[in-house]
Amino acid sequence: MSYPPLEELAARVERFQEILRAENVDGVLLLQGADQVYFCGTTQSAHLYIPARGRALFLVRRSSSRIDPALVPAEVLPLRKPEEIPGLLAARGLAAPAVLGMELDVLPVNLFRRYEKIFPGEIVDCSPQIRKLRAVKSAYEIGLLKESAAMMDGVFAQIPGMLKAGMSELALAARVEAAARCAGHMGLIRVRGFNQEFFWGCLLAGPSGGVSSYFDGPLGGPGITPTFPFGVGRHIIAPGDPVMVDYVGVANGYQVDMTRVFALGHLPPDLLEAHNTSVAIQNALAAAARPGVAGGELYDLALEMAQRAGLAEHFMGYGDQVKFVAHGVGLELNELPVLARGVKEKLQAGMVVAIEPKFIFPGRGAVGVENTFVVREGGLERLTCFPDEVVII
Repeated sequence: MSYPPLEELAARVERFQEILRAENVDGVLLLQGADQVYFCGTTQSAHLYIPARGRALFLVRRSSSRIDPALVPAEVLPLRKPEEIPGLLAARGLAAPAVLGMELDVLPVNLFRRYEKIFPGEIVDCSPQIRKLRAVKSAYEIGLLKESAAMMDGVFAQIPGMLKAGMSELALAARVEAAARCAGHMGLIRVRGFNQEFFWGCLLAGPSGGVSSYFDGPLGGPGITPTFPFGVGRHIIAPGDPVMVDYVGVANGYQVDMTRVFALGHLPPDLLEAHNTSVAIQNALAAAARPGVAGGELYDLALEMAQRAGLAEHFMGYGDQVKFVAHGVGLELNELPVLARGVKEKLQAGMVVAIEPKFIFPGRGAVGVENTFVVREGGLERLTCFPDEVVII
């Protein structure tokens, strides 16, 4: 377990400071754990202040003993309460920011009101700039993503030996998750947004795959309790049930997203054909995606293929259909870019996307595939490499 190279972190801070100067923001105060990890390689109960010019301050309430000051591109200081921050800035020759950036997409209003009293200037939302900066991964970050992908390839390779007749979804999920932990899965899945509570993913067999949920994705699942109506249920897996395993793998802070379908004995021909259509859509998107292509164009291509196959009403949900076919991944599960209806933002080299064309059949289940790719100058590089075909056991 180690911090990212100091020069990697310092380069991120410098790029962000260039953005702040260009947008006339005097400094930003970051509280979100994932954003602190991006700039400092770690997070605790802390505030990270990055001025438009000058050295950043990592202000730690607890636990500063967990942070090595020599490994972060900021001065590490103790902090008892946020009201101390203006004095700490002044003591280091940093003027109080007239325009302060904060992560207003995730900051609770009651905390925002507190910071309004501490910083009487203008407070603006800096989260769009951070998300755009984080969307393009460095070679170092892509190396970490490859480690997570290799871990999950190994976990998925073990599933055929785990799935048995008469087993419940929950029992199979427990075995898959144990294998992931033994392989080094760190356990935390970061999802940006209010009430975006999320487990490692979904393992849904038969009719469970057709149950939607609050989560903004094609899958939902019944869950095992109404208090968390998401993911794996207690369905007993029967021959012919599509067993969709959709899990997020993270070995080192960086997440990959991956989905495969398994079945006992056989899969009904129409579901198998739908799965093959999903693979064909993925492959078409992978061939068409490259820097300069807009996310909306790729979504339109996927939808057109689903329509030609006569599966449009099942594409990316049934009834509760979502209007995307791929999303960015990295430190958080829902990063940029998004391949979605109407998106005009274009892909850039270094972006990482999870492409997930799926078809949902109420009462019967879900089929489809998901893999994580890096956008390269010449096209996409695939990171998750376990075979896409349905595995019949």
